[in-house]
Amino acid sequence: MDRWTEIELFAKTAELGSLSRAAQALELSDSAASRHLASLEQRLGARLIDRTTRRMSLTELGVDYLARCRAALLEIAEADSAASAASAAPTGQLRVTASLSFCVGYLAPMLPAFCARYPAVRVHLEAANRYFDLLDSGIDLAFRTREFEPDSSITVRRLASTRRVVAASPEYLGKHGVPANPDDLHRHAMLLYIYANRPHELHFTDKAGTKAMVPVRGLLESNDGQIIRTAALSGLGLLVQPRYVIHDDIVAGRLVPVLDAWDLPRLTINMAYPSRRFLPAKVRTFIEFVVERFALGDYERKWID
Repeated sequence: MDRWTEIELFAKTAELGSLSRAAQALELSDSAASRHLASLEQRLGARLIDRTTRRMSLTELGVDYLARCRAALLEIAEADSAASAASAAPTGQLRVTASLSFCVGYLAPMLPAFCARYPAVRVHLEAANRYFDLLDSGIDLAFRTREFEPDSSITVRRLASTRRVVAASPEYLGKHGVPANPDDLHRHAMLLYIYANRPHELHFTDKAGTKAMVPVRGLLESNDGQIIRTAALSGLGLLVQPRYVIHDDIVAGRLVPVLDAWDLPRLTINMAYPSRRFLPAKVRTFIEFVVERFALGDYERKWID
């Protein structure tokens, strides 16, 4: 049995949670995959995975062995990247994750140009409003609004900043009036994104430095910004969202910002990726491409005006 295949199969099984899916990813038959895993456990004299007909889980020894295997696999991947970086064109599957709003509004529209420039790269775009563990989930690049990563092995690179704004449809404001100061929000229906930092507290600062904290409750609360946006466009209430989510709606007049003299804490959109001495070409070129497109689109200026 090939020891390298055994280790690679074990790590892929842990990542995907299924021996058969790992076998498919590595282009092995299910029977060959079972033999490889059995050979690995026999060679080590230890059980790494507890398997039943319904589920599988790593043993305590398996968890420790997986951590060591991942470090070794990463070193080998870096060695491969270092050896071929000068001449190899970007190839392979690129796994990217971001919120649904960011995927739909910005990443997906960029993909035709990126794929035309780098046709050997296959893009997997994972729209999710939760933060994946990049190493455990095999994500190459994540777009996030938190400023740091709890794992020191993750590199964080700033992309852009954006204001958070309070806005509503003209129909809603015509019916319920325009709030003149933050305290007026108590009289309005609020549409809240629950994954925001402390979504039930709005911390405002005006140009003179005066601060105001307003506790709010949502008529509608959701874990997705597009649901909140759609409800606001339908006239249900006032939303609180980053400018990048609703910029086009504001320009088109579908949503109208209110309390514009007051600032909410701004968000920084960052790119996060596993730290490597030699970044794979597919990741490096995508980062460079996104930075280039953001500069051409002048997005940051639009989002903080």
